[in-house]
Amino acid sequence: MRRARRVAGLSQEELAHRAEIDRTYISALERCVYSAGIDVVDRLARELGLEAADLLRRPDRDGE
Repeated sequence: MRRARRVAGLSQEELAHRAEIDRTYISALERCVYSAGIDVVDRLARELGLEAADLLRRPDRDGE
């Protein structure tokens, strides 16, 4: 998710605002502290211009 957010040119705060999610939750998701529900995954994917399935793939070895 972090990589997709950066490619989209969005800060955590902007993505959180657009998806109506708290910025600290975005941070926790990027650090794999929490797992998001499918409704959150769908909202994030829409704001990033992706399909929800794209966000559900395993991260690359570099963790992003």
